[in-house]
Amino acid sequence: MQNLNPFGDLHTLQHLSARLARALRALFEPLLRREVRAWAEPLVVQRFADYRAERPDGLTGWLPLTMNPGGQALLVLDGRWALELLDLFFGGAGVAPQPLPTEFTPAAEATITRIGRMIADPVQRAWEPLSHVDLQVGRLEASPALLQGVDAEDAMVVTRFGIAAGTAKPVWLDIVYPVSVLKPHAPTLTGKVVGKGAAPDAAWRTGLTRAVMDVRFPIRSVLAEPMVPLAMLMELKMGDVIPISVGGDVPVMVGGDRLGVGTVGTSNGKAAIKLTAISYETTTALGGDFQ
Repeated sequence: MQNLNPFGDLHTLQHLSARLARALRALFEPLLRREVRAWAEPLVVQRFADYRAERPDGLTGWLPLTMNPGGQALLVLDGRWALELLDLFFGGAGVAPQPLPTEFTPAAEATITRIGRMIADPVQRAWEPLSHVDLQVGRLEASPALLQGVDAEDAMVVTRFGIAAGTAKPVWLDIVYPVSVLKPHAPTLTGKVVGKGAAPDAAWRTGLTRAVMDVRFPIRSVLAEPMVPLAMLMELKMGDVIPISVGGDVPVMVGGDRLGVGTVGTSNGKAAIKLTAISYETTTALGGDFQ
């Protein structure tokens, strides 16, 4: 790995991946119509031939991402998951056809290309603190042998992201950077960590991120806070009625912080509150680096 990696410490790129993982959660939740967990796995540097050999058999989408300045990176995603997203897009339950086809249909190709374009924007934003990059989505291929400008011996930095909806097993989405593509950005990728002590344990950070995703917060709402005189309070007894007035919007609290406001109603036969506004400061404080 040391021979393949000319950058030394890749902590800065790992940090960029963590930033991108937070954006992917917001991107895929509308597509999957469910709450999503997203995280970045520790980086791996390996030959492209080794990366291909380690991937599971079956339909895979290989989508070139032209990175300017630099060259061509790759977005790699599981074909079954892409077909499930396609089924969801057309109103289905998110089920891939059985048996799985060996090639993508035009509709599936369009779906993967659309996902690539959606991901390109948060990738550019994740890179912004270090360097301005422009990403253009290329033509999807179902086989890595058809990719142009990628050699089996090329050294690759593999950034892998886990995407899990609800309690389902995660699917994996990879953004693969050839080392040659990252060389124009070497001063910023290495300059941010010069003079630091030992690099943080990436596996520990990933484990901590996963653990934080399962932390539960109590949510409560205050419907009314009536004010009564002390004399009335002293004389209260069973059966007395304290009038209250519920306004149009009521506060929604997480711990001692205000999450936002909402309107009181019902959902599936149960009392519920529909959020009408979210407090940015509260969500930032709750999420931190682990949104």
